[in-house]
Formats: sequence, structure tokens, C-alpha cells
Amino acid sequence: SSISEISLRHSLLQLQCHFTWDMQEKDVDLDELEETIHHQIKFFINYNIANYNLLSYICHLRNSNEEALKSLQKAEEIVKENNPDEIDRRSLVTWGNYAWIYYYLGSYEEAQTYVSKVENSCKNLASTAQWQFQLPEIEAEKGWAFLKFGVKYYKRAKECFESALKSDPNKPEFNAGYAIAMYRSEDYLTSQCEDESLSFKPLKRAVELNPEDTFIVALLALKLQDLKREDEGERYIEEAMQKTPDFPHFLRYAAKFYRRKGEVDKALETVKKALEVTPNSAFLHHQLGLCYRAKLFELKNTTRYPPQEQVKELIQHSIFHFKIAIEKKPKLFVAHTDLANMYVEAKRYEEAEEIFQQMFHIHMPNEDKQRLYYHYGNFQYFQMKSESEAIGFYIEALKMQSDPYCSLKCRTALKKLLERRIQRGSRNTTDFGTLGLIYNLSGEKHEAIECYKKAVALSPNNEEYLSALRDLQLSI
Repeated sequence: SSISEISLRHSLLQLQCHFTWDMQEKDVDLDELEETIHHQIKFFINYNIANYNLLSYICHLRNSNEEALKSLQKAEEIVKENNPDEIDRRSLVTWGNYAWIYYYLGSYEEAQTYVSKVENSCKNLASTAQWQFQLPEIEAEKGWAFLKFGVKYYKRAKECFESALKSDPNKPEFNAGYAIAMYRSEDYLTSQCEDESLSFKPLKRAVELNPEDTFIVALLALKLQDLKREDEGERYIEEAMQKTPDFPHFLRYAAKFYRRKGEVDKALETVKKALEVTPNSAFLHHQLGLCYRAKLFELKNTTRYPPQEQVKELIQHSIFHFKIAIEKKPKLFVAHTDLANMYVEAKRYEEAEEIFQQMFHIHMPNEDKQRLYYHYGNFQYFQMKSESEAIGFYIEALKMQSDPYCSLKCRTALKKLLERRIQRGSRNTTDFGTLGLIYNLSGEKHEAIECYKKAVALSPNNEEYLSALRDLQLSI
């Protein structure tokens, strides 16, 4: 009856599980996420309860609720085998997911049974039913789920692990989750100095608590490399390589380490080893493309007349793997720009243009969009020889201000380009106005004022430049 459905739904919304954590299907590629979880079930045995719980939610999003129930049964079996004395404590999320799935199947009585199970367990575990919100295991499980749902959820993941750590500051799993969340959030800020790096200490702590977790060890090594402590990083990589020589999630980062170090052959060998274990990984194909690209640049930089056959072969390999990466993971935007730029290397400009145009029609996060505008600006300037088009795209990129490193590159490119135009005797108001804006953004106020004065001299009624000039003069 409708009353019981209303009260049931009210109870369901109180549960702590994937259905109440507000994870949106639109933020994630379900196929890819499912594949990731299957890999993790195989390689990260310790996290399998959480993995099966998340898998049940994905099955539900795909409208296969019967499959979802099977995943939850697996989660229950693992709890019975590994934690028989903590069944209540470890099953709360699983039971919450059960309740929701039965609700969607229209089996309200079954759903109610699981709601009651959760409520009774919470009463047993503590004096109040509210206690489930403070359960550190649940906070951590929520954190792992958020990490898998992508960049929009990293901040929430970090908060979950912080909350779990308050209850149990020395638990390796909580420290690992916290360190990963910090590392991933930081990536966008490209922090390369120790005082500012937010993830360095958490990573070091996580490794001290569990040196066997080679996935975290590899992240620590990459962070040390960022901080210009490469030798120390390499020692970590080599030790971990002894421990888990066939673990793909470690190998992918070890390969990245060697590639950034300039040992491209070693990186290639490592990526290929990981691909044997997980042949469908878009990430690995992208890495492989980057390795061939690094070999290409190395060849061009060290040889005055690089053998054309070799150049052609490296470009082909690189294009081949970037294409596979995109097929397997259409949302891997960096692989699209890498592919377009590789077509540029091959002087296949029409194909490069085609990739760029495809990307303009894909919905993507602002950081990626900003980089796309920057790369397309380069393409217009260097390949299409169109200064005005290039300037337009650099400015679009600059307006977005999502990725500080990219903004810096845009400012530098624009400054060079506009200064050169003005040296050649440009009488274009916009050139002076734009250069004024760039100087202003870089904090070079006196230079900015000079540019705006020239812009106003060329076009005395331009309100935009007049007010920019007034503001600047007042601010000095």
C-alpha cells in the first residue's frame, strides 16, 4: 500500500549506502568503471567487499537489478569467510544496497527486512541508531566509491577519509585512501615543491604503514620525482618491482616514472608487461603512445638528420596507440589532443583538424577545454599560419583560468605573438588592448598602462580600453 511505500522510502533515505551518496551516472563512464572494478576484484583482494557493493550499484544503474543482487551475495560471502565475528559491522552498506534494490524490484517486504537489519545492527553496535554515520569503515567505503567516480568527487573522497582517520589514525587502508585522494586532487595544481605539496606527507605515511601496498609506493615515487628527489623515488620503484613484478596497477606508474626520467626503453618494456595482464587498458595504450612520442623527440633532438624511416615508424606507433586509447575510453581527453598533435608531427593537418573539431563537440571539464583551446591555438599559429585565429583561441583558453600551468603557457604565447606583431608596426587597436590585458594579468601594470594608452590613441571612443586604463592608473 502507498503508506508503507512512503514510510519505506523515508527509511531507505536514512541508510548509508551507494544509493544515498549522490553519485551521478552522468559523471562516469559505466563500461569503463565496471572494467576497473573487475580488475580490482582480481588484484586488490582486500577491498573486495567494497568492490562488490559498488558493482551492485553499477548493475542497478544499468537496469540489471538481478545481477546487482548476485554482487551483493558475493560481498556477503566474503564477510562470512574473512570477518565472521564482525558480520554486522561489515555488512551495513551491503544490506543498505539490498534494501534499495528490492525496493526498485517492487519487493517492499524484502526491502523492509533489510532496513530493519541495518537498524537493529546499529542499535547493537551503539546506543543510538544515528551511530552508523560515524562508522569509520563506512566513511572509508564511501571515500573509495567517490575516488572511482572521478574528479568531481575527489574533494568529497578526501573528507570521507579524513573522517575515518579521526576514529582510527593508524589504519593503513584509511591512510592509503586519504593519500590517493590528496594526490589526485593535487595533480591539477601541479604542485612541484615540498612545502606546498599536500600529498607528500600522506603518501609517505601510507607507505610507512603498509610497505607492501606497491600501488601507493609508486605514487610516492612519482611525487618524489616531482620534488626533484628522483634517486630516492627510483629506490622505491625498484624495491616494489621485486615485490609485485606482475601487478598492472603498479607497473603503469613505474612506467610513467621511467618515461619521465628519460629511460624510455625501460618505460616501454614496463608498459608492455602491464598490457599483457590488462590488454584493454586505455591508460596503458595512452602511456605506450607517450613512450613512442618520447623516443621520437629524443631522436629528433639528438640527431641532426634523423633517419626518416625511423621517424615515420615512431609516429605510426604513437598514433596507433593513441587511437586505441580513445576507442577504449572516449573521455580520455588528453589522448585526443596527443593524437591531434601527433598528426601534426606527421604533417597530416586535415586529420589533426578533424580530431580538434570532434573535441569541440564533446562535453568536457573546464581544465580539458582550456588545454584544448591552447593546443588548437598552437595548431592555428604554427601549422595554419593564422595569427588572428591563434590569438582568439589563446584568449578563450586564458578566460577559463582552470589550469594555472596552462594559463601561464597561454600568456607566454600571446605575449610573444602580440609583441612581435607590434614590432612589425601593427596599428591594430585590439593588439594593444589584448597585450595590455596580458601584462595586467601578469601583474606588469606599467607595461599594461602603456599598451592601453596606445589602444586608446588608436581608438579614442573605446569604452573597454578607457575604463581599463582608468582602473589601472587608479590602482598604482
